[in-house]
Amino acid sequence: MARRKKSSPLEAVLDSLAMLPWWVCLVLAALSYFLLHRLASPTQVSDIQSQGGALVGTMVQKAILHGIANAAQYIAPLLLLVAAALSAWRRKQRQTLVADVAQARSARVLDDMSWREFELLVGEAYRLQGYRVDETGGGGPDGGVDLVLTKGSEKFFVQCKQWKAYKVSVATVRELYGVMAARGGAGGFVITSGRFTTDAKEFAEGRNIELVDGIELFAMIQQAKSAQGQPVAAQGDAPSSTECIVPRTGTAARNPVTPVKAAAQPECPRCGAAMTLRTARQGENLGNTFWGCSTFPKCRGTVKAG
Repeated sequence: MARRKKSSPLEAVLDSLAMLPWWVCLVLAALSYFLLHRLASPTQVSDIQSQGGALVGTMVQKAILHGIANAAQYIAPLLLLVAAALSAWRRKQRQTLVADVAQARSARVLDDMSWREFELLVGEAYRLQGYRVDETGGGGPDGGVDLVLTKGSEKFFVQCKQWKAYKVSVATVRELYGVMAARGGAGGFVITSGRFTTDAKEFAEGRNIELVDGIELFAMIQQAKSAQGQPVAAQGDAPSSTECIVPRTGTAARNPVTPVKAAAQPECPRCGAAMTLRTARQGENLGNTFWGCSTFPKCRGTVKAG
């Protein structure tokens, strides 16, 4: 996903710190002040001065350390407090984004998001499915991976592509597959608000890579919120634009679709793990919901939803 470059080292540091939970930033702020305040204490320097001129070199080093600590005891906690506020704001933003999408009438709502909002939405969508989500920031030596999902001892890599009227090509899927092989990932996801080329779909087959388009992401979020007992909006008419993600025709395009009520969560018939409601993206069952194993792509067990 294309990213805006950080305008300063300070912005880069704050952005990295804000990837931590807000409460972790608060704890680090308190610890940093306590430790740096001790280093900045005048007694540290006076103790060296009482030992005579033989320790002039040590005195100079301690004096420099004292000066740095004296300033850092305020700067470091302040940066961490700002990062805590930013982390809390992003948490609230993620929840708001999910709520807005759950209340939307079509997947067109994804096109109005910035790349950062789209990435936050994707991360929260997988949190709702029980994954631990780490935001890597992407665009670095990790091969462009935006999120790392963890469930149990397994890791899954996610690459977000908010390409609206475009199709994600096979090159993106190959790139993610290379990262999975290099870092020992159990699987991967490529998420887009648009669609995928035929070559991309063919390459993903049998390689533990799941391609999630805008329609499926939209359905995933609505199903997750419905499973939590929270209201979701009925799907409205299909987008009239020629750039819509998936055109809808016939009766389904004219009549609102009532969200599927959350059913008792079954166990996977293959491995016994919990299952998650999904939406078929191709084949004769296109658009129908079914239960898929939560450990996918490791296990591909399915059960009909009904």
